[in-house]
Amino acid sequence: MTRLPIIEQLKQGIVSHCVTETQAVAKAFAHELPPDSVLALHGDLGTGKTTFVVGLAQAWGITQPVTSPTFTLLNSYTGPGGTLLHLDAYRLEHPEALEALCLEDCLVSPFCLTIEWPEKIAAAIPPHALHLYFTCTQAGVHTIRLGD
Repeated sequence: MTRLPIIEQLKQGIVSHCVTETQAVAKAFAHELPPDSVLALHGDLGTGKTTFVVGLAQAWGITQPVTSPTFTLLNSYTGPGGTLLHLDAYRLEHPEALEALCLEDCLVSPFCLTIEWPEKIAAAIPPHALHLYFTCTQAGVHTIRLGD
């Protein structure tokens, strides 16, 4: 039986039972992303968004520890595969606050900008952004789905 490409699997939804599985999905996905990607990561606390970003970093050879930028708003990591920007928009009060971060100064090609809580800055999300939806059941089963 032929296995579907990771993009097609994500469109159907991929179930993850642990951190390493979520990171493996992100690693596979990282190799399919076009240069200069924007990923909008939708989901509640604890659904695996930051774990997914850790997997992206691993795929690009980033050796720095990847942490949630909840209090710093933006973390930047660089490795042989490019620049990974990790934005947490949860604390942004309005979309205009995004301008104060001077993101354009950080966008060194090739890059991947990941945005947690993208709904807080929905008007600023570019149309070419890929939207990933993270959910978790009470039993701890996580689902990652690529959607619109």
